[in-house]
Amino acid sequence: MSGVVHTSTAVASPAELAGLLDRHAYLCDDGLATACFLALRMGRPLFLEGEAGVGKTELAKTLARVLGAPLIRLQCYEGLDASQALYDWDFPRQLLHLRAAEAAGVADVARLEGELYDRRFLLARPLLRALETTPSVLLVDEVDRADDEFEAFLLEVLSDFAISVPELGTIRAEHPPVVVVTSNRTREVHDALKRRCLYHWLEHPSYEREVAIIRRRLPGTAENLAGQVARAAQRLRGADLLKPPGVAESLDWAEALVALGVRELDPETAARTLGTVLKYREDQERVVAGGLAALLGGG
Repeated sequence: MSGVVHTSTAVASPAELAGLLDRHAYLCDDGLATACFLALRMGRPLFLEGEAGVGKTELAKTLARVLGAPLIRLQCYEGLDASQALYDWDFPRQLLHLRAAEAAGVADVARLEGELYDRRFLLARPLLRALETTPSVLLVDEVDRADDEFEAFLLEVLSDFAISVPELGTIRAEHPPVVVVTSNRTREVHDALKRRCLYHWLEHPSYEREVAIIRRRLPGTAENLAGQVARAAQRLRGADLLKPPGVAESLDWAEALVALGVRELDPETAARTLGTVLKYREDQERVVAGGLAALLGGG
């Protein structure tokens, strides 16, 4: 597919895009800014892979705000099929129309059948809405949770940015949406889909960047408290946990502490608020057993 999404032409460089994202409280490194810029400039989907909570979904949301475009989200799950992602017919409205026509004495069966499959009875699901909305940002979230069959269907849609509705014909995007595909790598996504996209792996941020993210997203957080939360989160990611915390959990933890009026994190407060950052009982028990003072220690 050639051509560029017209909303991207105003962004001149990766550095400029990083600055625009920063204005909306999303801090990204040079690698991510470059991958995102190239996806816009080349009109290619951006495939973001990484552990949960590193900011993949948030990037798509922020990008939509930067471009002034609506975010259209397709949340993937096991069993998702084409009709749930693309379109469906509004059967209750079709039935009402049929009954109204019968009550009015309409005898032209062919005409009535044609009216039943008019565009007004078509329910646009996320993929079709994205093709028909200009501009738009399409977020295909957690594609690794969908089945192989849906992945193949998605590849076809992203290759042509067009879909065929047998009763109506082909619907093609006038301007293809900006597409962000995310995966938590619960399974490997097929190479064919990855080849269609520009790929970027999102790492957990460094300590310094995580402090900056917390203070940028939660300006009321004291610098010392942001540092304690970030340092503890970094250590938790190095522990043997079922579900290490992502940046999303660090932000939740910091927000909870600010809501409690905490300016410095101590072991007692950490124990009371651990549920904001660790979501498995086994992980909480392991961390408490290891000593919260050690988790919060400086250095």
